[in-house]
Amino acid sequence: MKSFNNLIRNSSKAEIKVLVRVFFIVVGVLIFILIANEVSKGETKYFDLMILKSLRNPGNLSQPIGPEWVELAMRDITSLGGGTVIVIITISVAGFLILQKNYSALWLILAATIGGALVGLGLKELMGRERPPLIFHLVYVDTLSFPSGHSMMSAVVYLTQAVLLARIQQKKSIRIYMITIALSLTFLIGISRVYLGVHYPTDVLAGWSLGIAWAYFCWFIAWYIQVKRKKL
Repeated sequence: MKSFNNLIRNSSKAEIKVLVRVFFIVVGVLIFILIANEVSKGETKYFDLMILKSLRNPGNLSQPIGPEWVELAMRDITSLGGGTVIVIITISVAGFLILQKNYSALWLILAATIGGALVGLGLKELMGRERPPLIFHLVYVDTLSFPSGHSMMSAVVYLTQAVLLARIQQKKSIRIYMITIALSLTFLIGISRVYLGVHYPTDVLAGWSLGIAWAYFCWFIAWYIQVKRKKL
């Protein structure tokens, strides 16, 4: 009887985990679709420009608000979501996983990162949204705007890797700490893109929602494969 109760309890936990993962995937995709639809109709133009202008000196839109060190900090933070840093981090983590012979985690990292990058680039071309006016730009960019690649890839890479590291930690407080750091980095990188004037706020919101949905989708696939292997 006790073993049967344990089986029911474990099954319930597994079902809850599935529902939570599916919930985040669906919500993230729906938010992205909603934002993309509003952007395509031009409904977000007033909101986007209002936020960008609020971060600029009213008398000179090329000058950001706040002391000079804030701009310098934002430039440093935004680089954490750039292609060069993302590639370096991914290669470094991939090398570590190869040494650990943890190939399932390796494929998860590569699939999440490469797949996320391809999805983001494809959607940029599909939406074809131009960047904010050049007067707002504080760093150089030459690609399309929607969704924000920095915001999306930071969500994908940092959250995926935080979860992988959290799995091998025994203390719950450490697991929470790792995921909190990943979420904080993702948030700050997105904010930096708007502050530096190279993305509209809706670009960043769309990048966050799609990035989190993609990360959860990759985690779900990896978890499903792991469960299937255990049953064989």
